Amino acid sequence: MEKKQSKTIPWIANIVFLIISFLALFPIINLLISSLRPSSELMRNGISITFDPSTMSFDNYMYIFTQGGNYWSWFINSLVITTITIVLSLFFSSMVGYALALYDFKGRNLIFGCVLFILMVPFEILMLPLFQLMINLNLIDTYAAVILPAVVAPMAVFFFRQYALGLPKELMDAARIDGSNEYGVFFRIMLPLMTPSLAAMAILQGLGSWNNFLWPLIVLRSNDMFTLPIGLATLLTPYGNNYDILIAGSVMTIIPIIILFIFFQRYFVAGLTVGGVKG
Repeated sequence: MEKKQSKTIPWIANIVFLIISFLALFPIINLLISSLRPSSELMRNGISITFDPSTMSFDNYMYIFTQGGNYWSWFINSLVITTITIVLSLFFSSMVGYALALYDFKGRNLIFGCVLFILMVPFEILMLPLFQLMINLNLIDTYAAVILPAVVAPMAVFFFRQYALGLPKELMDAARIDGSNEYGVFFRIMLPLMTPSLAAMAILQGLGSWNNFLWPLIVLRSNDMFTLPIGLATLLTPYGNNYDILIAGSVMTIIPIIILFIFFQRYFVAGLTVGGVKG
């Protein structure tokens, strides 16, 4: 009887997870189907799972690849901003989190308290002073205006600190005995041990930067500098709504995030799990 139960439970679990997976993927499947429809049918039937195969085509994607000049400009802007944000955020935030976790210095708890405080402050409250700072630095309508506020992300600092608390300090002492300086200890010894946390934060930071809408909308002015979320929003106007191009473009925006996750998925769960339980 116990053997039958042990064989039945995995089957039930698999069926439940398949149902949950389908429910999670249903909006994406719906989006894919709608991206193959002409604008007239979208206006008539809306975004729905029902479709007429005779009206479906890849014309929307062909338009993006052949005539979507602004779209590719927005795509490149988002790609550049996201890539730079990930690299700088991982570099600086990991250093700050590592220092707060493994070094004893005056004011360490105060700095960490400030990090926790900023985590609790909604970004909408910080927008006005940040915007004024960008004006004073003459960075409006530049990549730097979008990137700089995310270079040292409080969430990333907190995450790296929690992860670094679990790293063995004995390795630091051994490296110092071998003549390595503090930068060598970090980059050669400790940073490779933080790879799972780096991969997890790369996905989270990349996803946040790629989908960021409000802050780029505030600091970017020209159409050529728009990121994908802002650029796609401009397709909806009181004078005409390009829903077919909007939906096809939205499908294209998912691809970079999927690629990012595929590259780092082996570390993602491990990084979130370990980083979340260290105290």
